[in-house]
Amino acid sequence: MVSYDGRAALLVVDLQNDFADPAGALAVVGAEGVITVANREIDAAVAAGATVAFSQDWHPEHTPHFARDGGIWPVHCVANTWGAEFVPALHVRGAVIRKGSNGEDGYSAFTMRDVETGETRPTELAELLGRAISRVVVVGLATDYCVKATALDALALGFETVVLSDGVRAVNLQPADGEAALASIRDAGGIII
Repeated sequence: MVSYDGRAALLVVDLQNDFADPAGALAVVGAEGVITVANREIDAAVAAGATVAFSQDWHPEHTPHFARDGGIWPVHCVANTWGAEFVPALHVRGAVIRKGSNGEDGYSAFTMRDVETGETRPTELAELLGRAISRVVVVGLATDYCVKATALDALALGFETVVLSDGVRAVNLQPADGEAALASIRDAGGIII
């Protein structure tokens, strides 16, 4: 367990039904363990006066992000559907950052990328954290996609970045994708606990 204070933020990445529930469109194996860790960390962060923020995929019904529209992913986390909702057991106590709502690839909680032009634009997360936050702790789904992108963006923005290995799980399209993602975060200067 890490310690929190007013200069820390906990980032809870995409703990939504489509990723964390076995019936979800892109269910991640072992996600139930992530929810337990996330709730423990949320409670500790809130008690210590730290900032807590939640990222949430929030896609339109059609987007180049989805395979049926030219992307690589099955339809998931469509705005205002069960799949896009946070898992019911999650202690949602903080700001919610929605990403991908205009059809962008919304892997990172900090940025979204237009799938046609490649142009990136920020979400409101960096502004929310402002100058008061110097360290971020990351938990959520999935290690090899949204957790990795969020952690790498946090490092690029100058935040000390900690990823809790017991609070993340990988999709693992290839068997070692999760481990490779953690290695890339470590190589960029992140701390894996």
